[in-house]
This record gives sequence, C-alpha cells and structure tokens, in this order.
Amino acid sequence: MLFPDPVLFAFALVNTAALLFLWIYYVITISDLECDYLNAQQCCSKLNFWVKPKLYAHIVLTVFLLLNGHWILVFANFPMAGWMIYEIVQIPGGNIGVYEPTEIYNHGQIKKYMRDCMIHLGYYLILFFAYLYCMIVALLKDNPIQQDDMEVEF
Repeated sequence: MLFPDPVLFAFALVNTAALLFLWIYYVITISDLECDYLNAQQCCSKLNFWVKPKLYAHIVLTVFLLLNGHWILVFANFPMAGWMIYEIVQIPGGNIGVYEPTEIYNHGQIKKYMRDCMIHLGYYLILFFAYLYCMIVALLKDNPIQQDDMEVEF
C-alpha cells in the first residue's frame, strides 16, 4: 500500500470534486457558445486548455488506486480514462485540439459535446459518492473512537 486508505480516498474526493467543477465549467462554456456569448475560437481555446490536465488528474488517481490494490475502483476508472485518451488520439491533423473552432458548428457538434459533458458529470458524481462511502468505511475500520476498559459510573 502506497497510502493509507483514508488519505487515498480523501485525495480521491478532492480530485473528483475538482474534476466535477471542471466539467461544470465545460457545460457553462459550451452553453455560452450556444447563446453566442463566446465566439468559437474563445470557447475552443478555453476547453482545449483543460483537456490534458483532466486526463492527467484522472490517470494519477487511477494509478494511486492501482498501487493500493482497489481493483474494483480501478476498473470503474478505466472506461473514462480510455475515452479521454481516445479523444486525444483521434484529433485529426491540423486541428488545434479536441474542440476545433471551424468544426464546432458542423453536424450538431455542440449538442454532442454537451451530451458528453453531461455523461462525464454523471460519471464523476457517482464516483464522488463512491469515494465518499469508501473514505467513511476506511475511517470507521480504524476504530476512531478508542474505548478503554474503564468503567464509567453515572
């Protein structure tokens, strides 16, 4: 074990909360593009800036879970890590990133990106509560209330 379980799950909670807020930022930015508060270039540059940091945050958490031997949580994290890697690998040559300003209005891409954001939000929300449950179980497993064998009379 690399970290004690309560520390690992506390890190997982913070990491997942940060990713949740990042996905909320994505939803707000894409909504601003739909309402014409942002132009396509501004929106795509804001979204592309966070593509690799969110992948790194997710992979670091998955590696920590792997090193601590929490296999079910590792397998729960693989699909999203795989999807984010797939998005990055599938960037066509000449595009500036996953979100391309010249293609964002084509073929309902905005709706697709919004749908993907909602799926990510739901996924991370479920993981957040799973990590919260695991942290509570890990804290209770350590018996936080040490009871001495002293008899107390009232």
